[in-house]
Amino acid sequence: MARPVLGSLLLASTDPGRLHTWYAAALDPESDTDANGYRILKFGEFFLFIDTRDDVADKNPEPGRVILNFDVEDARAVAARMESAGVTWLAELEDRDGSLFATAIDPDGNYVQIIQLSEEHRKAM
Repeated sequence: MARPVLGSLLLASTDPGRLHTWYAAALDPESDTDANGYRILKFGEFFLFIDTRDDVADKNPEPGRVILNFDVEDARAVAARMESAGVTWLAELEDRDGSLFATAIDPDGNYVQIIQLSEEHRKAM
C-alpha cells in the first residue's frame, strides 16, 4: 500500500479574499486560482486552499500552533518581495549557522516562515 502524501492545506479565514491577495503578492505562487475561481495557491507540488469558515475568528489566537514553512532558493529576494507587499515581521531575516530564516505574520495573524537551508543542512537531513 502506498503511503499518504501531504499535498495541500486549507487555510480558513473570515476574509479569504484579503488573505489570498496577501499570499499571492508576498510569495508569488505558480498559480493563484483554479478553473472554477477557487482560491488555490500552488507552491511546487503543494496546494494552499484559502476559503471562508464560520468557526474561525478574524485573528488566529495561537499562531505558533501551525507555521507555514516555505523553502526558498533566495531568502533575501523573497524577503524583499514580501516587504514590498507590506509584510509585518515577527522575526526578520537572520542567518542560523549558514541557513537563512525569517518569520512573517499574515493578515489573519498566522506565522509564515521563509527558509533557505544551506547545503550542509540539506545533506544532514
